[in-house]
Amino acid sequence: MNTIKFGTDGWRAIIADDYTVDNVIRVSQATAVWLKKNYKNPVAVIGYDCRFGGKMFAETVATVFANHGIKSLLSTGIASTPMVSLGAVNKKASIGVVITASHNPPSYNGFKLKGGYGGPLLADKVKEIEDIIPEKADTYELTPAAQKLILPIDLETMYCEHVEKHFDIKLIKKSGVRIAYDAMYGAGQNVMRRLLPDATLLHCVHNPGFGGIAPEPIDKNLTELRNYIKKTKSIDVGHATDGDADRIGLYNSKGDFIDSHLIILILINYLVQYKKMGGKVCVAFSVTEKVKKMCAHYDLPLQVVKVGFKYVCDVMINEDTLLGGEESGGIAIKGHIPERDGIWIGLTIIEYMARTGKTLDELVKEAIKITGKFAYRRIDLHLTEAIKQTVLKNCTDNKYTAFGKYKVKRIETIDGFKFFFNDDTWLMIRASGTEPVLRTYSEAPTAAIADDILVAAGRVIMKK
Repeated sequence: MNTIKFGTDGWRAIIADDYTVDNVIRVSQATAVWLKKNYKNPVAVIGYDCRFGGKMFAETVATVFANHGIKSLLSTGIASTPMVSLGAVNKKASIGVVITASHNPPSYNGFKLKGGYGGPLLADKVKEIEDIIPEKADTYELTPAAQKLILPIDLETMYCEHVEKHFDIKLIKKSGVRIAYDAMYGAGQNVMRRLLPDATLLHCVHNPGFGGIAPEPIDKNLTELRNYIKKTKSIDVGHATDGDADRIGLYNSKGDFIDSHLIILILINYLVQYKKMGGKVCVAFSVTEKVKKMCAHYDLPLQVVKVGFKYVCDVMINEDTLLGGEESGGIAIKGHIPERDGIWIGLTIIEYMARTGKTLDELVKEAIKITGKFAYRRIDLHLTEAIKQTVLKNCTDNKYTAFGKYKVKRIETIDGFKFFFNDDTWLMIRASGTEPVLRTYSEAPTAAIADDILVAAGRVIMKK
Protein backbone atom coordinates (compact mmCIF):
# COMPACT_ATOMS: atom_id res chain seq x y z
CA MET A 1 0.00 0.00 0.00
CA ASN A 2 1.13 3.56 -0.71
CA THR A 3 1.94 6.09 1.97
CA ILE A 4 -0.86 8.60 2.49
CA LYS A 5 0.15 12.17 3.30
CA PHE A 6 -2.01 15.21 4.03
CA GLY A 7 -1.08 18.44 2.27
CA THR A 8 -1.91 22.03 3.19
CA ASP A 9 -5.60 21.15 3.23
CA GLY A 10 -6.33 17.43 3.30
CA TRP A 11 -5.32 14.33 1.41
CA ARG A 12 -5.92 14.43 -2.36
CA ALA A 13 -5.26 11.81 -5.01
CA ILE A 14 -6.38 10.64 -8.44
CA ILE A 15 -9.58 8.58 -8.38
CA ALA A 16 -9.03 4.85 -9.01
CA ASP A 17 -5.26 5.35 -8.80
CA ASP A 18 -4.41 6.22 -5.19
CA TYR A 19 -7.88 7.47 -4.30
CA THR A 20 -9.66 4.15 -3.79
CA VAL A 21 -12.21 2.71 -1.39
CA ASP A 22 -9.44 0.80 0.38
CA ASN A 23 -7.37 3.92 0.90
CA VAL A 24 -10.39 5.90 2.10
CA ILE A 25 -10.98 3.08 4.59
CA ARG A 26 -7.37 3.36 5.78
CA VAL A 27 -7.70 7.10 6.44
CA SER A 28 -11.10 6.55 8.07
CA GLN A 29 -9.70 3.83 10.33
CA ALA A 30 -6.94 6.12 11.56
CA THR A 31 -9.43 8.95 12.11
CA ALA A 32 -11.75 6.62 14.06
CA VAL A 33 -8.93 5.38 16.29
CA TRP A 34 -7.83 8.97 16.92
CA LEU A 35 -11.40 10.05 17.74
CA LYS A 36 -11.89 7.27 20.26
CA LYS A 37 -8.59 8.11 21.91
CA ASN A 38 -9.43 11.82 22.23
CA TYR A 39 -13.22 11.86 22.79
CA LYS A 40 -15.44 9.87 25.15
CA ASN A 41 -18.45 9.69 22.81
CA PRO A 42 -17.25 11.04 19.46
CA VAL A 43 -19.64 12.38 16.82
CA ALA A 44 -18.74 13.06 13.19
CA VAL A 45 -20.40 15.16 10.49
CA ILE A 46 -19.69 13.80 7.01
CA GLY A 47 -20.32 15.55 3.69
CA TYR A 48 -19.30 15.29 0.05
CA ASP A 49 -19.22 17.59 -2.96
CA CYS A 50 -20.03 17.02 -6.63
CA ARG A 51 -17.02 14.90 -7.53
CA PHE A 52 -17.26 11.39 -8.94
CA GLY A 53 -18.00 8.82 -6.26
CA GLY A 54 -18.50 11.43 -3.54
CA LYS A 55 -21.56 9.84 -1.99
CA MET A 56 -20.02 6.35 -2.12
CA PHE A 57 -16.81 7.49 -0.43
CA ALA A 58 -18.76 9.44 2.22
CA GLU A 59 -20.84 6.34 2.96
CA THR A 60 -17.60 4.36 3.25
CA VAL A 61 -16.33 6.79 5.90
CA ALA A 62 -19.63 6.57 7.79
CA THR A 63 -19.55 2.77 7.69
CA VAL A 64 -16.03 2.65 9.13
CA PHE A 65 -16.90 5.15 11.85
CA ALA A 66 -20.10 3.32 12.76
CA ASN A 67 -18.26 0.03 13.05
CA HIS A 68 -16.01 1.76 15.54
CA GLY A 69 -19.05 2.89 17.52
CA ILE A 70 -18.88 6.50 16.33
CA LYS A 71 -22.14 8.33 15.64
CA SER A 72 -22.04 9.68 12.09
CA LEU A 73 -24.25 12.45 10.71
CA LEU A 74 -24.18 11.89 6.94
CA SER A 75 -25.25 14.67 4.56
CA THR A 76 -28.44 13.99 2.62
CA GLY A 77 -26.98 15.68 -0.48
CA ILE A 78 -23.97 17.53 -1.82
CA ALA A 79 -22.38 19.85 0.71
CA SER A 80 -19.73 22.54 0.58
CA THR A 81 -16.81 22.48 2.99
CA PRO A 82 -18.26 25.45 4.97
CA MET A 83 -21.57 23.57 5.27
CA VAL A 84 -19.81 20.62 6.91
CA SER A 85 -17.82 22.93 9.19
CA LEU A 86 -21.00 24.75 10.24
CA GLY A 87 -22.69 21.39 10.84
CA ALA A 88 -19.83 20.34 13.10
CA VAL A 89 -20.35 23.47 15.21
CA ASN A 90 -24.14 23.30 15.34
CA LYS A 91 -24.19 19.60 16.23
CA LYS A 92 -21.29 19.90 18.68
CA ALA A 93 -19.46 17.22 16.72
CA SER A 94 -15.95 16.02 17.44
CA ILE A 95 -14.89 16.21 13.81
CA GLY A 96 -16.08 16.98 10.31
CA VAL A 97 -15.07 15.03 7.22
CA VAL A 98 -15.48 16.41 3.70
CA ILE A 99 -15.01 14.21 0.65
CA THR A 100 -13.59 16.79 -1.75
CA ALA A 101 -10.49 17.70 -3.71
CA SER A 102 -11.48 21.37 -3.61
CA HIS A 103 -10.17 23.13 -6.73
CA ASN A 104 -8.13 20.20 -8.11
CA PRO A 105 -8.87 18.80 -11.59
CA PRO A 106 -11.88 16.47 -11.93
CA SER A 107 -9.73 13.33 -11.87
CA TYR A 108 -9.02 13.96 -8.18
CA ASN A 109 -10.95 13.43 -4.98
CA GLY A 110 -9.90 14.06 -1.41
CA PHE A 111 -10.46 13.87 2.34
CA LYS A 112 -10.57 17.03 4.48
CA LEU A 113 -10.68 17.03 8.28
CA LYS A 114 -12.50 19.73 10.25
CA GLY A 115 -12.43 20.49 13.97
CA GLY A 116 -15.51 20.79 16.13
CA TYR A 117 -14.93 24.57 16.22
CA GLY A 118 -15.86 24.78 12.53
CA GLY A 119 -12.53 25.14 10.74
CA PRO A 120 -9.59 23.06 9.49
CA LEU A 121 -8.29 20.51 11.97
CA LEU A 122 -5.02 21.94 13.24
CA ALA A 123 -1.72 20.73 11.83
CA ASP A 124 -0.55 18.80 14.92
CA LYS A 125 -3.84 16.88 15.11
CA VAL A 126 -3.76 16.03 11.41
CA LYS A 127 -0.21 14.74 11.88
CA GLU A 128 -1.37 12.50 14.72
CA ILE A 129 -3.96 10.91 12.42
CA GLU A 130 -1.56 10.70 9.50
CA ASP A 131 0.98 8.87 11.66
CA ILE A 132 -1.44 6.04 12.51
CA ILE A 133 -2.83 5.33 9.03
CA PRO A 134 -2.54 1.52 8.71
CA GLU A 135 -0.70 -0.13 5.85
CA LYS A 136 -3.72 -2.27 5.01
CA ALA A 137 -7.46 -1.60 5.02
CA ASP A 138 -9.67 -3.79 7.17
CA THR A 139 -13.03 -5.08 5.97
CA TYR A 140 -16.19 -3.36 7.18
CA GLU A 141 -19.86 -4.26 6.77
CA LEU A 142 -22.93 -2.11 7.23
CA THR A 143 -24.51 -4.28 9.93
CA PRO A 144 -27.87 -3.37 11.51
CA ALA A 145 -25.98 -2.19 14.60
CA ALA A 146 -23.70 0.04 12.52
CA GLN A 147 -26.63 1.37 10.48
CA LYS A 148 -28.24 2.70 13.66
CA LEU A 149 -25.23 4.95 14.21
CA ILE A 150 -25.51 6.60 10.78
CA LEU A 151 -28.09 9.39 10.76
CA PRO A 152 -29.06 11.82 7.97
CA ILE A 153 -28.39 15.54 8.25
CA ASP A 154 -29.64 18.28 5.92
CA LEU A 155 -26.56 20.51 5.81
CA GLU A 156 -27.90 22.59 2.93
CA THR A 157 -31.00 23.80 4.79
CA MET A 158 -28.96 24.36 7.95
CA TYR A 159 -26.55 26.56 6.03
CA CYS A 160 -29.28 28.54 4.23
CA GLU A 161 -31.06 29.26 7.52
CA HIS A 162 -27.76 30.41 9.01
CA VAL A 163 -27.18 32.79 6.08
CA GLU A 164 -30.70 34.21 6.33
CA LYS A 165 -30.14 35.00 10.02
CA HIS A 166 -26.95 36.95 9.32
CA PHE A 167 -27.67 38.73 6.02
CA ASP A 168 -30.44 41.04 4.92
CA ILE A 169 -31.39 38.96 1.90
CA LYS A 170 -34.51 41.08 1.33
CA LEU A 171 -32.35 44.19 1.07
CA ILE A 172 -30.06 42.49 -1.44
CA LYS A 173 -33.03 41.41 -3.55
CA LYS A 174 -34.60 44.89 -3.44
CA SER A 175 -31.34 46.77 -4.04
CA GLY A 176 -31.26 46.22 -7.76
CA VAL A 177 -27.74 44.80 -7.63
CA ARG A 178 -27.58 42.47 -10.62
CA ILE A 179 -25.69 39.30 -9.77
CA ALA A 180 -24.21 36.53 -11.88
CA TYR A 181 -23.08 33.47 -9.95
CA ASP A 182 -20.83 30.72 -11.34
CA ALA A 183 -20.76 27.55 -9.24
CA MET A 184 -18.13 25.99 -11.53
CA TYR A 185 -20.33 22.86 -11.26
CA GLY A 186 -19.45 22.80 -7.57
CA ALA A 187 -21.15 22.41 -4.21
CA GLY A 188 -22.37 26.01 -3.94
CA GLN A 189 -24.95 25.65 -6.70
CA ASN A 190 -28.04 24.61 -4.72
CA VAL A 191 -27.50 27.09 -1.90
CA MET A 192 -27.22 30.09 -4.21
CA ARG A 193 -30.24 28.93 -6.20
CA ARG A 194 -32.24 28.94 -2.94
CA LEU A 195 -30.87 32.19 -1.51
CA LEU A 196 -30.86 34.36 -4.66
CA PRO A 197 -33.22 32.81 -7.20
CA ASP A 198 -33.17 35.97 -9.35
CA ALA A 199 -29.42 35.85 -9.90
CA THR A 200 -28.07 34.69 -13.26
CA LEU A 201 -26.72 31.19 -12.62
CA LEU A 202 -23.87 29.62 -14.59
CA HIS A 203 -22.71 25.99 -14.30
CA CYS A 204 -25.20 25.26 -11.56
CA VAL A 205 -25.84 21.67 -12.62
CA HIS A 206 -24.32 18.38 -11.52
CA ASN A 207 -21.27 17.59 -13.65
CA PRO A 208 -18.47 15.61 -11.95
CA GLY A 209 -16.22 16.43 -14.91
CA PHE A 210 -16.53 20.18 -14.21
CA GLY A 211 -16.73 20.84 -17.93
CA GLY A 212 -13.13 19.73 -18.29
CA ILE A 213 -11.83 22.70 -16.27
CA ALA A 214 -10.37 22.53 -12.78
CA PRO A 215 -12.93 24.28 -10.51
CA GLU A 216 -10.55 26.94 -9.23
CA PRO A 217 -12.13 30.44 -9.35
CA ILE A 218 -9.29 32.28 -11.06
CA ASP A 219 -9.62 34.45 -14.15
CA LYS A 220 -8.33 31.94 -16.70
CA ASN A 221 -10.89 29.34 -15.56
CA LEU A 222 -13.89 31.69 -15.59
CA THR A 223 -14.02 32.58 -19.28
CA GLU A 224 -17.79 32.08 -19.63
CA LEU A 225 -18.62 34.24 -16.62
CA ARG A 226 -16.25 36.99 -17.75
CA ASN A 227 -17.53 36.94 -21.34
CA TYR A 228 -21.16 36.92 -20.19
CA ILE A 229 -20.60 40.06 -18.13
CA LYS A 230 -18.79 41.82 -20.97
CA LYS A 231 -21.32 40.78 -23.61
CA THR A 232 -24.57 41.51 -21.77
CA LYS A 233 -23.40 44.61 -19.86
CA SER A 234 -26.24 43.84 -17.48
CA ILE A 235 -24.35 42.50 -14.44
CA ASP A 236 -23.06 44.54 -11.50
CA VAL A 237 -21.07 41.79 -9.81
CA GLY A 238 -19.86 38.38 -10.93
CA HIS A 239 -19.41 35.88 -8.11
CA ALA A 240 -17.76 32.47 -8.43
CA THR A 241 -16.85 29.69 -6.03
CA ASP A 242 -14.64 26.62 -6.37
CA GLY A 243 -15.54 22.92 -6.24
CA ASP A 244 -16.29 22.84 -2.52
CA ALA A 245 -17.31 26.52 -2.37
CA ASP A 246 -14.72 27.68 0.14
CA ARG A 247 -12.87 29.98 -2.28
CA ILE A 248 -14.15 33.05 -4.10
CA GLY A 249 -13.62 34.69 -7.49
CA LEU A 250 -15.07 38.13 -8.22
CA TYR A 251 -15.73 40.37 -11.25
CA ASN A 252 -16.85 43.96 -11.63
CA SER A 253 -19.50 45.19 -14.08
CA LYS A 254 -16.94 45.44 -16.88
CA GLY A 255 -15.81 41.84 -16.53
CA ASP A 256 -12.52 42.74 -14.83
CA PHE A 257 -11.28 40.20 -12.28
CA ILE A 258 -11.03 41.42 -8.69
CA ASP A 259 -8.36 39.34 -6.98
CA SER A 260 -8.34 38.04 -3.41
CA HIS A 261 -5.96 40.77 -2.23
CA LEU A 262 -8.40 43.49 -3.23
CA ILE A 263 -11.26 41.50 -1.71
CA ILE A 264 -9.41 41.33 1.62
CA LEU A 265 -8.81 45.09 1.59
CA ILE A 266 -12.45 45.80 0.65
CA LEU A 267 -13.69 43.57 3.46
CA ILE A 268 -11.51 45.13 6.14
CA ASN A 269 -12.69 48.59 5.06
CA TYR A 270 -16.34 47.51 5.14
CA LEU A 271 -16.19 45.67 8.46
CA VAL A 272 -14.39 48.49 10.27
CA GLN A 273 -15.71 51.68 8.65
CA TYR A 274 -19.30 50.65 8.02
CA LYS A 275 -20.03 47.83 10.48
CA LYS A 276 -17.85 49.26 13.27
CA MET A 277 -16.19 45.92 13.95
CA GLY A 278 -12.68 45.29 15.19
CA GLY A 279 -10.16 42.57 15.94
CA LYS A 280 -6.93 41.12 14.64
CA VAL A 281 -6.30 40.56 10.94
CA CYS A 282 -4.45 37.34 10.09
CA VAL A 283 -3.16 36.64 6.58
CA ALA A 284 -0.91 34.12 4.90
CA PHE A 285 2.65 35.10 3.96
CA SER A 286 1.82 35.38 0.26
CA VAL A 287 -0.90 38.05 0.69
CA THR A 288 -0.31 41.65 -0.43
CA GLU A 289 1.79 43.92 1.78
CA LYS A 290 -0.97 46.52 1.42
CA VAL A 291 -2.81 44.77 4.25
CA LYS A 292 -0.23 46.34 6.57
CA LYS A 293 -1.25 49.82 5.41
CA MET A 294 -4.95 49.05 5.79
CA CYS A 295 -4.41 47.69 9.31
CA ALA A 296 -2.22 50.65 10.27
CA HIS A 297 -4.91 53.04 8.99
CA TYR A 298 -7.52 51.46 11.27
CA ASP A 299 -5.10 50.63 14.09
CA LEU A 300 -5.76 46.89 13.79
CA PRO A 301 -3.27 44.25 14.95
CA LEU A 302 -1.91 42.12 12.12
CA GLN A 303 -0.38 38.65 12.15
CA VAL A 304 1.25 36.97 9.14
CA VAL A 305 1.38 33.16 9.16
CA LYS A 306 2.50 30.29 6.95
CA VAL A 307 0.57 29.44 3.79
CA GLY A 308 -2.35 27.11 4.55
CA PHE A 309 -5.65 28.12 6.11
CA LYS A 310 -5.11 25.82 9.10
CA TYR A 311 -2.53 28.34 10.34
CA VAL A 312 -5.00 31.20 9.94
CA CYS A 313 -7.67 29.12 11.68
CA ASP A 314 -5.36 28.50 14.65
CA VAL A 315 -5.25 32.25 15.23
CA MET A 316 -8.99 32.71 14.67
CA ILE A 317 -10.06 30.14 17.26
CA ASN A 318 -7.70 31.51 19.90
CA GLU A 319 -7.93 35.27 19.43
CA ASP A 320 -10.48 37.96 18.59
CA THR A 321 -10.02 37.97 14.83
CA LEU A 322 -11.78 40.25 12.37
CA LEU A 323 -10.58 38.57 9.19
CA GLY A 324 -8.39 35.69 8.10
CA GLY A 325 -7.32 35.37 4.49
CA GLU A 326 -4.98 33.85 1.96
CA GLU A 327 -3.84 34.60 -1.57
CA SER A 328 -5.79 31.70 -3.12
CA GLY A 329 -9.21 33.25 -2.44
CA GLY A 330 -9.93 31.60 0.91
CA ILE A 331 -11.24 34.18 3.37
CA ALA A 332 -13.10 34.04 6.71
CA ILE A 333 -14.58 36.91 8.73
CA LYS A 334 -15.87 37.49 12.24
CA GLY A 335 -19.50 36.54 12.87
CA HIS A 336 -19.27 33.22 11.00
CA ILE A 337 -17.13 30.12 11.48
CA PRO A 338 -13.29 30.15 11.34
CA GLU A 339 -13.47 28.67 7.86
CA ARG A 340 -12.99 29.85 4.29
CA ASP A 341 -16.39 30.40 2.72
CA GLY A 342 -16.73 31.68 -0.84
CA ILE A 343 -20.49 32.10 -0.63
CA TRP A 344 -20.39 33.98 2.68
CA ILE A 345 -17.68 36.34 1.45
CA GLY A 346 -19.50 36.95 -1.83
CA LEU A 347 -22.72 37.80 0.00
CA THR A 348 -20.79 40.17 2.28
CA ILE A 349 -19.48 42.11 -0.75
CA ILE A 350 -22.95 42.15 -2.32
CA GLU A 351 -24.46 43.34 0.97
CA TYR A 352 -21.85 46.11 1.07
CA MET A 353 -22.95 47.22 -2.41
CA ALA A 354 -26.65 47.00 -1.51
CA ARG A 355 -26.33 49.02 1.70
CA THR A 356 -24.21 51.80 0.26
CA GLY A 357 -25.56 51.92 -3.29
CA LYS A 358 -21.96 51.87 -4.53
CA THR A 359 -20.52 49.89 -7.39
CA LEU A 360 -17.81 47.30 -6.90
CA ASP A 361 -15.35 49.67 -8.57
CA GLU A 362 -16.24 52.34 -6.02
CA LEU A 363 -15.59 49.87 -3.19
CA VAL A 364 -12.18 49.13 -4.68
CA LYS A 365 -11.39 52.85 -4.99
CA GLU A 366 -12.30 53.40 -1.33
CA ALA A 367 -9.85 50.72 -0.25
CA ILE A 368 -7.08 51.78 -2.64
CA LYS A 369 -7.38 55.38 -1.45
CA ILE A 370 -6.15 54.10 1.90
CA THR A 371 -3.48 51.65 0.75
CA GLY A 372 -2.30 52.95 -2.61
CA LYS A 373 -2.45 51.15 -5.95
CA PHE A 374 -0.65 47.88 -6.57
CA ALA A 375 -0.42 44.94 -8.95
CA TYR A 376 0.08 41.32 -7.92
CA ARG A 377 1.29 38.50 -10.14
CA ARG A 378 2.11 34.80 -9.77
CA ILE A 379 3.82 32.24 -12.00
CA ASP A 380 4.43 28.57 -11.18
CA LEU A 381 7.74 27.34 -12.57
CA HIS A 382 7.74 23.67 -13.54
CA LEU A 383 11.28 22.37 -13.35
CA THR A 384 13.30 19.37 -12.28
CA GLU A 385 13.53 18.46 -8.61
CA ALA A 386 17.30 19.00 -8.81
CA ILE A 387 16.92 22.59 -10.01
CA LYS A 388 14.20 23.21 -7.43
CA GLN A 389 16.48 22.06 -4.60
CA THR A 390 19.40 24.10 -5.94
CA VAL A 391 17.29 27.25 -5.99
CA LEU A 392 16.04 26.64 -2.45
CA LYS A 393 19.63 26.15 -1.23
CA ASN A 394 20.65 29.37 -2.95
CA CYS A 395 17.79 31.13 -1.16
CA THR A 396 18.79 29.64 2.18
CA ASP A 397 22.44 30.61 1.64
CA ASN A 398 21.49 34.21 0.70
CA LYS A 399 23.06 33.91 -2.74
CA TYR A 400 20.39 35.99 -4.46
CA THR A 401 21.29 39.66 -3.97
CA ALA A 402 19.52 40.85 -7.11
CA PHE A 403 17.09 39.68 -9.79
CA GLY A 404 18.13 41.57 -12.88
CA LYS A 405 17.96 45.27 -12.09
CA TYR A 406 16.00 44.65 -8.88
CA LYS A 407 18.34 44.81 -5.89
CA VAL A 408 17.38 42.92 -2.73
CA LYS A 409 17.22 45.15 0.36
CA ARG A 410 15.83 42.64 2.86
CA ILE A 411 14.41 39.11 3.07
CA GLU A 412 11.58 37.57 5.09
CA THR A 413 11.32 33.79 5.54
CA ILE A 414 8.04 32.99 7.30
CA ASP A 415 7.15 30.45 4.60
CA GLY A 416 9.42 30.51 1.60
CA PHE A 417 11.55 33.54 0.76
CA LYS A 418 10.24 37.07 0.21
CA PHE A 419 12.82 39.40 -1.35
CA PHE A 420 12.00 43.09 -0.84
CA PHE A 421 13.29 45.65 -3.32
CA ASN A 422 11.46 48.35 -1.35
CA ASP A 423 8.40 48.31 0.93
CA ASP A 424 5.95 48.17 -2.00
CA THR A 425 7.89 45.97 -4.42
CA TRP A 426 8.91 42.37 -3.78
CA LEU A 427 9.40 38.85 -5.11
CA MET A 428 8.49 35.67 -3.26
CA ILE A 429 9.79 32.17 -3.98
CA ARG A 430 8.05 29.23 -2.36
CA ALA A 431 8.37 25.53 -3.17
CA SER A 432 5.54 23.08 -3.69
CA GLY A 433 5.77 20.28 -1.16
CA THR A 434 4.37 17.65 -3.51
CA GLU A 435 5.78 18.33 -7.00
CA PRO A 436 8.82 19.84 -8.76
CA VAL A 437 7.31 23.32 -8.85
CA LEU A 438 8.51 26.67 -7.58
CA ARG A 439 5.82 29.26 -7.02
CA THR A 440 6.96 32.80 -7.74
CA TYR A 441 4.93 35.82 -6.68
CA SER A 442 5.50 39.52 -7.19
CA GLU A 443 3.95 42.78 -6.09
CA ALA A 444 4.70 46.24 -7.45
CA PRO A 445 3.05 49.63 -8.05
CA THR A 446 2.20 48.63 -11.64
CA ALA A 447 1.45 45.43 -13.54
CA ALA A 448 4.35 46.07 -15.91
CA ILE A 449 6.85 46.13 -13.06
CA ALA A 450 5.30 43.08 -11.35
CA ASP A 451 5.49 41.13 -14.62
CA ASP A 452 9.07 42.27 -15.24
CA ILE A 453 10.12 41.07 -11.79
CA LEU A 454 8.82 37.57 -12.51
CA VAL A 455 10.59 37.49 -15.87
CA ALA A 456 13.85 38.56 -14.22
CA ALA A 457 13.38 35.98 -11.46
CA GLY A 458 12.75 33.24 -14.00
CA ARG A 459 15.99 34.08 -15.78
CA VAL A 460 17.99 33.94 -12.57
CA ILE A 461 16.35 30.74 -11.35
CA MET A 462 16.75 28.95 -14.68
CA LYS A 463 20.17 30.60 -15.26
CA LYS A 464 19.09 32.07 -18.59
